[in-house]
Amino acid sequence: MSKGSYVPKSSDRARDELFSHIRRCGVLDAADDQRQEWFDDTIEYLGERYPELTPVELSTLREIGERYCAPAIPHGGAGRKVEEAGV
Repeated sequence: MSKGSYVPKSSDRARDELFSHIRRCGVLDAADDQRQEWFDDTIEYLGERYPELTPVELSTLREIGERYCAPAIPHGGAGRKVEEAGV
């Protein structure tokens, strides 16, 4: 494979775009109902932007994004408080 000849698949581009939106828009700090609405709208948008994605791929994309937004170790201050307390 020559340098620069790799073309990412639509599912890869959509995934990268989803994570970019998550980081930029503040959905990590949103309430659960707001987060669900945001994902409804964003996955619909990505489905329109990447019409070649199947419903299964869009569902998987949403699942990946939702898992990122609800990690086992909380984002932000909660994790730092534990570290600061020396636990």
